[in-house]
Amino acid sequence: MLHHSHFVLLLALLAGLLLSACGNGIHKQQSYVFGTLVEVTVYGEPEDKARRVTDQVLRDFDTMHRTFHAWQPGDLERLNGILAQARPGVPAQADISPELAAMLKDATRLSELGEGLFNPAIGNLVRLWGFHSDTFEPRLPDARTIESLVRAKPRMTDLTIASGHVTGTNPAVRLDLGGYAKGYALDKAAAYLRSQGVKNALVNIGGNILALGAKGGTPWRVGIQHPRRAGALATLELRDGEAIGTSGDYQRFFEVGGKRYCHLIDPRDGWPVRHTQAVTVVTRGEQAGTLSDVASKPLFIAGPGEWRHLAEHMGIDAALRISADGRITVTRAMHDRLTWEKNLPTAEVTD
Repeated sequence: MLHHSHFVLLLALLAGLLLSACGNGIHKQQSYVFGTLVEVTVYGEPEDKARRVTDQVLRDFDTMHRTFHAWQPGDLERLNGILAQARPGVPAQADISPELAAMLKDATRLSELGEGLFNPAIGNLVRLWGFHSDTFEPRLPDARTIESLVRAKPRMTDLTIASGHVTGTNPAVRLDLGGYAKGYALDKAAAYLRSQGVKNALVNIGGNILALGAKGGTPWRVGIQHPRRAGALATLELRDGEAIGTSGDYQRFFEVGGKRYCHLIDPRDGWPVRHTQAVTVVTRGEQAGTLSDVASKPLFIAGPGEWRHLAEHMGIDAALRISADGRITVTRAMHDRLTWEKNLPTAEVTD
């Protein structure tokens, strides 16, 4: 069984692709990029300006998707081919664009901040499990191959990035920025919209959402998808400059022998995580979008005994975790912002 849905949904999200709608001062356009539904909403701008800026945001997203895709021709796929040629005593070296260099440096920093549980260097494990494709088979990889890839210990710190080129010493490194690029795109979109004088907008990339301003003086309100049934678990107001992101075991997964195997792989053992259904974080600051995409992943992988410590280490005060048995735990900062839907289990609040 294969499922592909969205983690955090805008309430009353319009269906369809490449949809454009205007009314009540709202201009909204949708497309399909990064393998998911993307929606850009602009409030309080003339229609021609709103259409122009949303068109540009969607074009930029498409360019980023093609440039930084790990499995299709582009800058990142070309780099991966070169890095795989590294041999003992003979490092591999490639020229890269300033933008990609900055992204890799930042992804390395965030990987270290997440204690290695966010690890964009494990693309070979992602491919082994079949999650590099939009269509994947419900099958378990060979356990010995998994062990071999884990023993190779591919890490972002295997790369040296300087002066427009990257040097790699570990041929097991295959970069997959799927857990980084959507958040990076949110920040790029926010910067562009601000540069165009847009003060109120909402950008949604498959459930990673960033807010600018408000909607007619009312904060943007978004919903957190329930991981096991249709509809929202809870809603909250997203303030100016904040972003929200969720990692869940229900977006990309398959089942074998009655067990669920999701795309979120623990780099410590090479297996999909099974102790968590979902983790949601709210972030703020200059890189709110990027952090919303990245931070939920190590918290998801860390598990019940580690996730709270890791959230503090990454500067996340508003977080929600749902365990494999459906128990909900929230930080005090997140709990105080949520409006819960009816008939839900009581959440445990942790300080």
